[in-house]
Amino acid sequence: MTSFSLFCVLGLFLIIGHVALAQDSPTDFVNAHNVARSEVGVPNIVWDDTVAAFAQNYANQRTDCQLIHSSGDHGGYGENIAMSFGDFSGTGAVEMWVDEIGNYDHDSNSCVGGECLHYTQVVWKDTVRVGCAKVRCDNGGTFITCNYDPPGNYEGQSPY
Repeated sequence: MTSFSLFCVLGLFLIIGHVALAQDSPTDFVNAHNVARSEVGVPNIVWDDTVAAFAQNYANQRTDCQLIHSSGDHGGYGENIAMSFGDFSGTGAVEMWVDEIGNYDHDSNSCVGGECLHYTQVVWKDTVRVGCAKVRCDNGGTFITCNYDPPGNYEGQSPY
């Protein structure tokens, strides 16, 4: 292998490695949310450090990887949670929640054929701030939580 080829392979490895790591930053979480929000014409959300601190505090308690929501009113925030048995990116979690769009019927404002409340929280028109956190679990899995301010999913109200 020539030194040029080796340089290209190493460069590609560094780029791929950087891309693989770049899916858990605040910008990555916000962008993944805003892609879905723009598809239904609701305003973008922004990252909020206070909301993120709440999410991180709760995620730190979920190193058992149990899909359990934070107690009570979730700190006054809306909340989506996800887990995997291996590594899972923050953007992957948001995309999984957004994939519930197929179960949401806007005309009847209801879930049809499965879960859709994660999706409706992502695109809730009145939500303006988000904060998310990711932890590796004791079993090697991943726990991800995003909290939303103000919360959404009010019964009888349409997300957009």
